[in-house]
Amino acid sequence: MKRTCMVTMCAVIISLSVSGCAKNVSNPASESAKQTDTKAEPTDLSGHTLSVYCGAGMTKPFQKIADEFKTRTGCDLEITFANAGQIQTQINTAKEGDLFVAGSADELKPVSDVVTASKDLVKHIPVLAVKSGNPLKITRLSDLSEKNVRLVLGDTKSTPIGKISDKALTDAGVLDQVNVIARTTTAPEIFNALKVDECDAIIVWKENVTDSSVEIVDTDEMQKYIKTIPAASLSYCDDTQALTAFLNYLDSDNAHTIWENFGYEVIKNK
Repeated sequence: MKRTCMVTMCAVIISLSVSGCAKNVSNPASESAKQTDTKAEPTDLSGHTLSVYCGAGMTKPFQKIADEFKTRTGCDLEITFANAGQIQTQINTAKEGDLFVAGSADELKPVSDVVTASKDLVKHIPVLAVKSGNPLKITRLSDLSEKNVRLVLGDTKSTPIGKISDKALTDAGVLDQVNVIARTTTAPEIFNALKVDECDAIIVWKENVTDSSVEIVDTDEMQKYIKTIPAASLSYCDDTQALTAFLNYLDSDNAHTIWENFGYEVIKNK
């Protein structure tokens, strides 16, 4: 009888001991989740400032992204919005700045010596646009050669959309036949020219068509001229902590949603 009690007590002690150990053993998955959550928390960058160059056509979405980043981290962003030519000149002359968000990868070539890394953000989609209702019945690029069509394009030296417009019209065989009444240095200016009836058609970025008085012509001719908007880190940067945090934020769902709300197609970086 005593032997039986001793065995039972030993079993109880072993059971309690095992139960106690189980409570003290950490869950690797739980610990990993905690670490992930910690890394995901915004870094306090109060007192930090980043100098960023950005194409003028992206002013609205990029300013909103910058404002959100500052709210989350405290980091200030001094942003220069201008056309590509102006930004390239400023980078090469002033020899300063942390990041260049360009209209296309081609715009990085004049400053390639000071670009240390680059990541694609969103697609830049060029479109042919006309007044709502398409009164001149423009259905493709070749229709722009009609004498009564007034066309406003981007400047080929200042902005990527100007270069793309000339390339597309050349490929369509009508560049020397179209009636270009003006060239502007930024995409928003191109759109505004059509919006206020200064012209009949434009070639502009899809995201710039933001008013119901203008419509995009349903043609696939512009598809082969789609570009990507890169964020290029510059060698002049001396605040790698802030720059890294901002580049990570550009990959976040919040930043992606802002781009998408302004009509851009996001490129998801793995």
